[in-house]
Amino acid sequence: MPLPKAAPRKRIHTREIICEGFLRDDGLWDIEGSIKDSKSYSFDNRDRGGVAAGEPVHWMRARLTVDDDLVVQEAYVTTEAGPHTICGEIAPNYEALKGLPIKAGWRKAVLDKVGGVAGCTHITDLLLGPLPVAAYQTVRRNLRGLPAKPRDPKMRSPVMNTCHALASDSPVAKLEWPEHYTGPTEPGGSQSK
Repeated sequence: MPLPKAAPRKRIHTREIICEGFLRDDGLWDIEGSIKDSKSYSFDNRDRGGVAAGEPVHWMRARLTVDDDLVVQEAYVTTEAGPHTICGEIAPNYEALKGLPIKAGWRKAVLDKVGGVAGCTHITDLLLGPLPVAAYQTVRRNLRGLPAKPRDPKMRSPVMNTCHALASDSPVAKLEWPEHYTGPTEPGGSQSK
């Protein structure tokens, strides 16, 4: 369903986030992301001598190289454009992500390494949300004919209850993870235990 028709308006700010996943020839995976902010108006900026309408205020890029288990092998970031000349100086700090697995606890681990003054808000935002999701959606064992990792049926899927469609009482859960389904078991009937 589309958004309702908007009231008359004027664009002021645009944020573009692009993430891409690549299978490398050496068997590793590159997950790249870019975050770019621009304004529809020009404004003064001491470090850059001004920022023109449409010119990026922020433009940061990141690349995580991961293995099949989503463990970071290399981490590179760069600031193509920032509001301050010192913005890009923080890039080497992101090498601290090497060795971290993209799994439960990723957000906390990233913030522990490059949160606050140890990093760049925009790069870290890219690494907290869009980039790990792109990694998860890119790295598929079956892409290379590898068997799926066996799942212990006693363990609930890590994606269960992460959104409306994957709620434990949804029809999706009933089909995908019947052993953990918590919705009605009979039409208009009782809950599963």
